[in-house]
Amino acid sequence: MRFAVFIGMDLSPAVSAAPGKDETCDQCVLQQFRQTLDLLEQLNAVIQDGTDIFVILRDSLTVLSRRSEYLRGSVTILDRKTGKIFTKESFGFSSEERDRGVYVPGEGITGQVVAGGQPIVVPRIAEEPRFLNRTGARRSAERRETAFICVPVKAGREVIGTLSIDRQAGEQSDVNRDLRFLSIAASMISQAVRLYRAHHEEHQDLIEQNLRLIEALNLQVRPPNLIGDSAPMRGVYSMIKRVAETNATVLILGESGVGKELVARAIHQGSKRSAMPFVSLNCAALPESVIESELFGHERGAFTGAVSERAGRFELAEGGTIFLDEIGELGLNVQAKLLRVLQEREFERVGGVKTLSADVRVLAATNRDLETEVSAGRFREDLFYRLNIIPLTVPPLRERKADILPLVNHFIEKSNQRNGLAINRISTPAIDMLMAYHWPGNVRELENCIERSAILSEDGVIHGYHLPPTLQMASPAPREGDGGGPLQQRLDALEYECLVDALKATRGNQSRAADLLGLTNRQVGTRMREYGLRFQEFRTAEHASNHVA
Repeated sequence: MRFAVFIGMDLSPAVSAAPGKDETCDQCVLQQFRQTLDLLEQLNAVIQDGTDIFVILRDSLTVLSRRSEYLRGSVTILDRKTGKIFTKESFGFSSEERDRGVYVPGEGITGQVVAGGQPIVVPRIAEEPRFLNRTGARRSAERRETAFICVPVKAGREVIGTLSIDRQAGEQSDVNRDLRFLSIAASMISQAVRLYRAHHEEHQDLIEQNLRLIEALNLQVRPPNLIGDSAPMRGVYSMIKRVAETNATVLILGESGVGKELVARAIHQGSKRSAMPFVSLNCAALPESVIESELFGHERGAFTGAVSERAGRFELAEGGTIFLDEIGELGLNVQAKLLRVLQEREFERVGGVKTLSADVRVLAATNRDLETEVSAGRFREDLFYRLNIIPLTVPPLRERKADILPLVNHFIEKSNQRNGLAINRISTPAIDMLMAYHWPGNVRELENCIERSAILSEDGVIHGYHLPPTLQMASPAPREGDGGGPLQQRLDALEYECLVDALKATRGNQSRAADLLGLTNRQVGTRMREYGLRFQEFRTAEHASNHVA
């Protein structure tokens, strides 16, 4: 857009040539007029010479900031997808104040300009109830001497944003002159605003498309019964996909509670045997005198109490998969018979002479170091090598902490359904405690912890004080100099949670948080430093989701 188009527009009061007119006043008006033209020329140069839309908007506001009576200025843009009006560039605002300048059409002066498409002049913002001061930049004493002018930025008839300034309150003629000047400036930068919005929306589309593709890829790789997209688990998913299509024996390794049986089920569900039975047996749950009968079955009269013929787990799993959990607990006698099944695919029931075939895939799991067990003579070396064809290690929860939040959400939903609860979310301090804990019991311990905490909650939120004492003692920011006893740690955890909740509720406004907590501003500041909290974290981040906040 060419600057010359606007030269003929009236930007100043008419200069009277009548005799007796104060010559000094005429010179002031002419000087103001020349300053306005000079600003427009500078603005035109920025727009004509600029190639980067971001630089154009920034430099355009820099030009406006040179007008001495302008205290602040900003360009807002309407995001058509979210329906929100956000501040893109500004002068006279801090980054935190600018980030708070978000509206919806019809809300406040800015929102009304976007909704109505007409400029609005507020001679003194202290006297205008529609002026929200959402940024918090205008102090009470300043508002009485500050005027606000907001004009629409249009693309054709569509309002795509606003240009606004705070200026020193003055004569109505001065305000009217600035209104005309800003209307011209808004027309000049409209092309840059339109291009920025198109770029912003295209960028958002690419981000959403990328997220959808990542989610689709994860769904293709991640088994439906497993939760978490951390790097260690993606390695597990990749291994599951490779081994599921084979009939090879898999030895699943990992600590107690990591979910080894879920991995075994995922392998079965991804295999060609998925339509056939999946049979599991915990080898540590039964005495050695019973385990052989459970595995291979028994004939009637084989031992006292065997009043009828009974099929074992290998027969029940025919054509499918058998999962032997805690296989390191098997006695040497049963190990020898299991080795024969793996080598010959044949076995006999206890007390029987008929040889039965076993078309069964064997998956085994243990939390023991079987090589150490072999060295100690407690586990057969030949069976170990037969089982260890494909070892698959499931990482402990402390090595995949990125999965804690998805797991928490899943367990909250599960607990709600199981116990008829209505838990909506888990508080930020409680999340910090979960992330700081070392989880010796892994995912099983996490599930039990969430169910317990959900039952104790009374307000639909899991707070830090609902968690077991062992987690509360893992408070993320204990005070220096305290005794460090269990009571003090739990009190610190509760104080930390209350402080974070207040800062979240006030979006990092320290004074309002102090009012909510019944403390002084200084006391809140001291506690924030003790716990390593920064108000900026609560002004720029979204602290709420369906379950986690």
